[in-house]
Amino acid sequence: MLTATAIRKSYAGVRALKGVSFDLAPGEVHALVGENGAGKSTLIKIITGAVRADDGALEVDDEAVDLARLTPARARELGIAVIYQQPALFPDLTVSENIALTLEHGGAWRRIDWRARTDRARDLLARAGAAFDPDRLAGSLSMPEQQIVEIARAIGAGARVILMDEPTASLTDREVDRLFDVVRTLRETGTGIIYISHRLDEVFTLADRVTILRDGETVMTAPRGAVTRDEVVRHMAGRELATVFPKRAVTPGAVALDVRGLTSTTAGVFDVSFTVRRGEILGLAGLVGSGRTELAELIFGLRRPDRGQILIDGQPVTIDRPADAIAAGLAYVPEDRRRHGVVLEMPIAANTSLANLAAVSRHGLVQASRERALAERFRQDLQIKASSVVANAGTLSGGNQQKVALARWLATAPAILILDEPTQGVDVGAKAEIHGVMQAMVERGMAVIMISSELPEILGMSDRIAVMREGTICAIVDRADATPERILALALARPAAEATA
Repeated sequence: MLTATAIRKSYAGVRALKGVSFDLAPGEVHALVGENGAGKSTLIKIITGAVRADDGALEVDDEAVDLARLTPARARELGIAVIYQQPALFPDLTVSENIALTLEHGGAWRRIDWRARTDRARDLLARAGAAFDPDRLAGSLSMPEQQIVEIARAIGAGARVILMDEPTASLTDREVDRLFDVVRTLRETGTGIIYISHRLDEVFTLADRVTILRDGETVMTAPRGAVTRDEVVRHMAGRELATVFPKRAVTPGAVALDVRGLTSTTAGVFDVSFTVRRGEILGLAGLVGSGRTELAELIFGLRRPDRGQILIDGQPVTIDRPADAIAAGLAYVPEDRRRHGVVLEMPIAANTSLANLAAVSRHGLVQASRERALAERFRQDLQIKASSVVANAGTLSGGNQQKVALARWLATAPAILILDEPTQGVDVGAKAEIHGVMQAMVERGMAVIMISSELPEILGMSDRIAVMREGTICAIVDRADATPERILALALARPAAEATA
């Protein structure tokens, strides 16, 4: 169906692709995996006509495609569509109008058959596995519903090759299952799917074949059953799976944070109590919507509690705003790094100092040399891959942006660090490095709260695991007693016999 051969691409002398080859068969889900910077995005942009290759060949249905003249419009004509992590819909238009934008053609004065437009949108949504009203505004849809609209639009355009780039990064487990059902339906109709994901569990659940890229080269292509998860990690990053979770035993110290009966009706958090000791990582597990992020925001002063008490080092503290939390020794790295973690248009140096301007200022003025020195120290400590600390954060990969967000809060020298989805959407190598930083922090006596939707991360890095359900902590499980089945059973409120199995 699609064959890319010896694709090469360089940017300012840096070789992004060094002769990558890739092919896709009808009715196949072919996973494309690799660390950030491996060349996945560049290859996808070339296939979709967004970037021009320096050399190589591309065939669609055994017919050669002129790469020098390939544009996004030409790629659509060839039946190639792409579904990005963030769907590109107009929020103030209806679903049917968004679908019509790429399917209808004609002059400005043509007459629109609104009923036919709506009926067609409803039919395409049904073929994509959804049944919501096509007259709804796109801005009112959830993330998975928006992705379904993108898939429906691709089906309507007659796409036979669909590229999915990290489609589940913002989805709950149930939403992921729904998306998988849609992918399987598309596969049964003969559509070829190129599936890009950092989540190897998804790859081994869904893919028929796996192609691994590393440093702009094709390392391996193999049927899913012919390769193990550990082998994929080793080929992707040149490291064993065990190094992704570099957990070492640390003797916990005194209680650093003591939360008692914390409640906020508006935040959906009810009577939460727990402690975290110095030198300990407390994992916070639960389904999306269980109240994990809201609890973190309450502790950090982004939300106001109705009642409850917070003690730090045994002393009650009043936290009405983030400034109070920072003064008390708390730091919080939020979930959405692009919206709340880093300022993409600002240099790495400015991002690093943003939460602690006093450390780089004199008489109220920021000293550029101090700011750069602070950022350079964290660039080296956290192994942030950047040409200089004056480079904008937006030029970095997702994993390195996450390290900059982490650097900002480590620069405040906190005693207690709250990490909300610290490795979401980053590759295996960056995960291992961020986990290594967490381990180093607790070995220095820091207390860490880690919110994560990934069970392997929760089980691999936590000393204890607090499971949240419906706004409260339903159980706290020691590392030695934690299993995937038990944590999931607690989060899903299965019968007690199942939860203890």
